[in-house]
Amino acid sequence: MLNVGIVGGTGYTGIELMRLLSMHHEARIVAITSRAEEGVSVADIFPSLRGHVDLVFEKPTLSALTGCDVVFFATPHGVAMEQAEELVARGVRVIDLAADFRLKDLSQWKKWYGPQHTAQPLLEEAVYGLPELNREKIKAARVVGNPGCYATAIELGFAPLLASGLIDPTSLIADAKSGASGAGRKKELSSLYSEVGDNFKAYGLGGHRHHPEIVEVLNELSGGRVKLKFTPHLLPINRGILATLYANLTKCDLSMVRESFENFYKDEPFVDFLPIGQFPDTRSVRGSNFCKIGLQVSDDQSSVIVISVLDNLVKGASGQAIQNMNIMFGLDEKMGLNSLGLVP
Repeated sequence: MLNVGIVGGTGYTGIELMRLLSMHHEARIVAITSRAEEGVSVADIFPSLRGHVDLVFEKPTLSALTGCDVVFFATPHGVAMEQAEELVARGVRVIDLAADFRLKDLSQWKKWYGPQHTAQPLLEEAVYGLPELNREKIKAARVVGNPGCYATAIELGFAPLLASGLIDPTSLIADAKSGASGAGRKKELSSLYSEVGDNFKAYGLGGHRHHPEIVEVLNELSGGRVKLKFTPHLLPINRGILATLYANLTKCDLSMVRESFENFYKDEPFVDFLPIGQFPDTRSVRGSNFCKIGLQVSDDQSSVIVISVLDNLVKGASGQAIQNMNIMFGLDEKMGLNSLGLVP
C-alpha cells in the first residue's frame, strides 16, 4: 500500500486527487496540506468526500510529508521546486501538477513563470509525465512534471502525425477551448458564474504559458521544426477541453493518416481513437481519464483536422498524475481510473 501526500488540497486538482485516490486499491492518503485551512476537516469543506477521506488539513511541513512514498503538489507554480529537493533526498517521489518541472528551457520557464528556478538539478532529471510518450522514463523517475491540460490534448492530437512525418510541422494550428475549472478554484471576477455563463471568449492571444511546453514536446517528435499557432478559449461549462487541430499534409493518403493514429495508440489504455467520421464531445470524457480523438482529411486531401477532447481535471491533471504514480510504482496503469464519461 502506497502512502500518499497531497500538498495544496483545496483547489480543484487537489479535490480531484482525493476523489480518485479514495477509489484506488493500492494507495491511501496519509497527509493533506493547506495553509489557509489548517486544522479543518476535509469532509467539512468537501462533503462529497465524507467517509472516504477522514483527514484534517495540516501545514505543508517536511515532517508531515517524509512518511509518504509519493507526494503530489497540487499547488501554483513555484511551490514544488522549493520543497521537492528535500523530499527526494529522503526517498519520496514527487509528482508536480504545476509547471515547475515541465519545461527544460530555463529561459522559457522564466519568461512565462517569473522567478528564477530554484531546483535546477531536479529539473534536469525530471521526466515529462505524458505516459503515451514517456512511459519507460516515468517508471524510473524520482520527479515527474505533470503536463498541462491544453498541452495534453494538443500533444496527443498531433503526436502520431508528427512521429510518422505525415504533416508539415511548420503549419500547426491549435484552436482549443476549456471549461471554467481550468482557471482554478479562486475568487476572481473572470471566474464568476455571471461572467462565464452564457458567454464564449478567446483569451491569451498575446501568448499562453502552455505554448512553449507544447512546442518543446512536439519538437522532440519532429526534429525541432515546429511552428504552432495556439489560441485558447473559455467555454461556459465546468469541465472539459476540446482542441481542434489543423495541419497541412505532406502525404495525401487518408489510410496512412488513420493508420498513424491506430498504430500509435493501439496499446494505450486511455486514448480512444474513433472511427473515421466520428468526432468526440466533452461530455463523452467528463469525469474520466480518457482522451478521445477523431479526425477528418480535407476534400482536396491537403490538410487534416483533428478533434481531441479530455476532462481538464482528470486526464488533463489529477487523473494523469495518478496514472503516472501507477507507472512509477509498477502498478496496473488503470488502477483507480476506470470511471467512464458521465452522460448526460
